[in-house]
Amino acid sequence: MTTNKTTKSKAGAKTAVKRTTRKSVKQENKHIGLVKNDSWLEPYEDAIRGRHEHALWKIAQLTRNGKKTLSDFASGHLYFGLHKLAKGWVFREWAPNATEIYLIGDFNNWQESPKYKCKRIEGTGNWELKLSEKAIKHGDLYKMKVKWNGGEGERIPAWCQRVVQDEQTKIFSAQVWNPEHPYVFKKKTFKPDISPLLIYECHIGMGQDAEKVGSYREFQENVLPRVKKDGYNAIQVMAIQEHPYYGSFGYHVSSFFAPSSRFGTPDELKEMIDTAHKMGIAVIIDVVHSHAVKNEVEGLGNLAGDPNQYFYPGERHEHPAWDSLCFDYGKDDVLHFLLSNCKYWLEEYHFDGFRFDGVTSMLYYSHGLGEAFTGYGDYFNGHEDDNAICYLTLANKLIHEVNPKAITIAEEVSGMPGLAARFEDGGYGFDYRMAMNIPDYWIKTIKEVRDEDVNVCSIFWEVKNRRPDEKTISYCESHDQALVGDKTIIFRLIDADMYWHFKKGDENEIVRRGIALHKMIRLVTLGAINGGYLNFMGNEFGHPEWIDFPREGNGWSYKYARRQWNLVDNKELCYHWLGDFDRRMLEVVKSQRNFQNTPVTEIWHNDGDQVLCFMRGDLVFVFNFSPTHSYTDYGFLVPTGSYEVVLNTDAKEFGGNGFANDTMTHMTNYDELYVKDRKEWLKLYLPARSAVVLRKL
Repeated sequence: MTTNKTTKSKAGAKTAVKRTTRKSVKQENKHIGLVKNDSWLEPYEDAIRGRHEHALWKIAQLTRNGKKTLSDFASGHLYFGLHKLAKGWVFREWAPNATEIYLIGDFNNWQESPKYKCKRIEGTGNWELKLSEKAIKHGDLYKMKVKWNGGEGERIPAWCQRVVQDEQTKIFSAQVWNPEHPYVFKKKTFKPDISPLLIYECHIGMGQDAEKVGSYREFQENVLPRVKKDGYNAIQVMAIQEHPYYGSFGYHVSSFFAPSSRFGTPDELKEMIDTAHKMGIAVIIDVVHSHAVKNEVEGLGNLAGDPNQYFYPGERHEHPAWDSLCFDYGKDDVLHFLLSNCKYWLEEYHFDGFRFDGVTSMLYYSHGLGEAFTGYGDYFNGHEDDNAICYLTLANKLIHEVNPKAITIAEEVSGMPGLAARFEDGGYGFDYRMAMNIPDYWIKTIKEVRDEDVNVCSIFWEVKNRRPDEKTISYCESHDQALVGDKTIIFRLIDADMYWHFKKGDENEIVRRGIALHKMIRLVTLGAINGGYLNFMGNEFGHPEWIDFPREGNGWSYKYARRQWNLVDNKELCYHWLGDFDRRMLEVVKSQRNFQNTPVTEIWHNDGDQVLCFMRGDLVFVFNFSPTHSYTDYGFLVPTGSYEVVLNTDAKEFGGNGFANDTMTHMTNYDELYVKDRKEWLKLYLPARSAVVLRKL
C-alpha cells in the first residue's frame, strides 16, 4: 500500500509538471491586458510588450533585481545638495565634467577659498564638501564656482532646495535654509477624495485682487476658503518649481527641488498644504519634467562645461517650439534626478500627486509637432522615445510605491493608448489623463458653429470620447485659453459687452446668451465625466480678463496677472450667478455616490430639436441647446417613478428666466408598450437654451 501511494504521488507530480508547462505555454499566448481590452491594438502587441519589458528591465537594474526598492533608488535629494548634519554640514553635487568646485557666498565674501573647496569622490562624478557648524548659517546666500577644461562659471547647485532672487539686481542665488523652528505638519495623514476628483487649477502669484505677486500665505487665507466653499476637493498648483521668468507661467524650470521663493518660504508652502488637507482638499503639483529652461547661470543648461550632462545631445538637445532643453531619459543619473524629484515633493511637502506637463512632447521624437495621430499605427511607428516612456512608467510606479493614494495626471494630446492604463496591463500607470479634446471642441464650436446648427449628438460624443480602460479629467477650457492671444469661453461668448452690460438689470441679449451657454457647457462636460473635472481659477464665475504677466510690452504691469474676486463677491453684478451655479452644480454631482463610476446612459438625442438627455445613477440630465425653440411636454422614456428638479440653468437664482416650475414633482406617465422595461414617459417643459437635472425619488 505504501509503495502504491508513493508511485501514485510521483505520477501526480509528473502530471502537475506537465500541466504547469502547458499552462505556461498558454500564458505566453495570452494577450497582454491592454490588447485584451482593445483588440484593435493586436497588430502592435509586440511593441506594447517591448515597452513593458523595457520598464521591467530598467526597474530590475535600478533596484538590483529587487534587492532594494524603487523608492530606495529615488533618494538622491537626501544625499545631494546641502544638508545639516548632527555636527556640521555636508554638500554634494553630481558634476562629472568639473575639474574644481568651490562654494562661494556670504560666508566667504563670494571668493574662492580652500576651506570651501569640494573634493571629487573617487571613482564617481560626484563632489563633496564637509563644513563645520559655524562655516555657514541659515539665510546665507551661496553658489557653486565650477571649473572645467576650457572654462568656468558661477552656478546654482542642481539639487538645492531654496533659491531666492535679489530684488534690485534680479540675480538668483541658492540660500541656506535651516530655520530654528521648521514647520511641522499637523495633519499627518491625508487621503484624497476622488469620488469624483474635482480640481481647482490655480496659480499662487495671481491668486489675489491686488496688482502684485501673491503669496502662499495669502492664498491659504483668501483662496483656500473659496475652493472649499465652492465644493472642489483638490487644487492643482502651477509654477511651484523655481523659474527665472515669472511670465513663463512656471513652465521654464531652473531649480527643480526649490519651491518658488516669489510666493514665500518653504515653511509657508508647507503650512498652505497642511491647511488644505485640514479642509479636505488634496494638493497636486503641476510638475515639469518634459523640459528645462536654457539658462546656464540659474539652471542646468551648462552646469559644468558639459551641455549634455542632463540633456540629449545633437538635434534632440533643444525643443524647437519651447526654446528649452530636453532631458536625456536614457541616463540613469537623469532618472535618479527626476525620480528623486517626484519622491521629494511627496515626502518633503506632502503633495498628494502630480500633473505631468507636456507628456506628448516627451513621448515622441517630434514632440508631437506636426503630427496628426489619426490611427493606431502613429503610436507604434518607431518615432517614439522609449526612454521617456520608460521614465514615465517608472515615475508612476515610484509615486504609487511612496504613496499608494497619490494622484497622477498626464497632460497628453496625442491619445497614446495605455497612458492611463495599469502597468500590469502594459500601460504607463497614470491614474488619469487630461481630456484635451473637450476644450478644443468647445472653442471650435463657439468660434465656428451657429447656435441653431449646434449638434447635440456631436456634443455627447465629444464629452464622453475616451478609452474605456482609462480615466480622464474633463474640463471646458484650459489655462492656455486664458493667456494672451486666446480667449476664455465667457469672453468668446460675450466679449466687450462684459464691460458694459454685466450689471444686473442691464444685461443685453449677448450677455444673456453667454450666461446661459456658459452654464450649459459646464454642466454637460461635468455630467459626462468618468474620472474627474477641472476648472481654472476664476473661470467658474466667468472671469472677464485674460492673463498677461508683467513684461516689457505692458510696462511690467500686474494689472492682468491677478484674479478679481471682488467681481464675484459683488451681488450687483452677474458674475455671482455663474459662481453660485458652479457651486450648486458640484453639489448635485457629489450627491450621487461615486458619480464618476456610474454608467453614462443615453436616453434621447434629437439633432433637429437640439435636445439631449442622459442618465447617471438616479440623476437625469436634459439639455435644450436650441436658441429659439421651447418645448412643452417633451417626453423621455426613463425608469418608472417620480422625479424632482435639483438643478435648472434657467432658474432666476442663476441669472435665468425662471420659466419652469422647479418645485413640482414630476411623475412618469404609463405606457403599456414599455411595462416590461419598467419604463414610462417623463414629460417636461424645456425652455430654449436651458438645461435641467432631475433626481429619481
